Amino acid sequence: MLYFQVVIFSATVMLLYYCEFTDTFSPAQQGFLCRDPALTKPDPGPEQDSRVQPVILYSVLAGLPVVLISGVELVIFLLHCNSNILYEQEKVVVMGDCCYVNPMVRRTFRFLGVYVFGLFTTDIFVNAGQLVTGCLAPHFLSVCQPNYTALGCLDSPHFVSQEDACTGDPDDIMRARKTFPSKEAALSVYTAVYLAVYVMSCVGSRGGCLTAPLFSLSLVSLAVLTGINRVAEYRNHWSDVIAGQAIGGAIAVFLVVFVVQYFKKRAMVSVSPSDTASANTEDASPQRTEHIVPQSPGSFTEVT
Repeated sequence: MLYFQVVIFSATVMLLYYCEFTDTFSPAQQGFLCRDPALTKPDPGPEQDSRVQPVILYSVLAGLPVVLISGVELVIFLLHCNSNILYEQEKVVVMGDCCYVNPMVRRTFRFLGVYVFGLFTTDIFVNAGQLVTGCLAPHFLSVCQPNYTALGCLDSPHFVSQEDACTGDPDDIMRARKTFPSKEAALSVYTAVYLAVYVMSCVGSRGGCLTAPLFSLSLVSLAVLTGINRVAEYRNHWSDVIAGQAIGGAIAVFLVVFVVQYFKKRAMVSVSPSDTASANTEDASPQRTEHIVPQSPGSFTEVT
């Protein structure tokens, strides 16, 4: 199973690489209506000029889960290191009988590994949606800079489907064709939901009645504000943000429910040979039963 998981993770990384850093896949060339009001918003500029810059967003997506999950798991381990409340399983053997993995390390790497896999999966789903739909950004016509005279849009505005209708920067045009769903909204909501459920499951009321809910609500609120900022800066439509948030939230919920089972560990009960022998002895011993045998029509005698 370990090798199978490594193969799946490697395939996911390779697919993500081809989607993000190569021109192997191109978005669909969707046409536009001359002077469409929904596509004539001003150009917001490069992503670095956004209020939520990519370097800040991706630093939070990469650093916050590592710090949060590692810190919480360390605290849980220190609190329960002398008890069997959480770490009831034996140490996991890695190679032969010489290498063991501490339960805290195993849990931490498991939760972070699932998080990274889900993050990559969310990015792949978003890229697939952007490539298939080729939806246009609200500022598409500002970066496209079409020649309305050559396209015949001055006298009778009509739908333009020519691939060479734009005269602007090809890189800006390519980015303006990849907006549905919103990647920033999807990744931020995925991270917020995953960490929110983790905090509620592993911390819960032990950190106070309001600490975990307040922290979880803050994460989700920041993720929602990230999507709202994308709309306010004319980088995405409302439909792009809502679709991205739905994808990110759905993947996070799926991984939490079906993969890490709400971050709880299944108890493994080990049966010792003495327990088995005693259980078999109890099964072999005669059972004490009670029967009521009628003696006469008016009386009963209890027999054991």
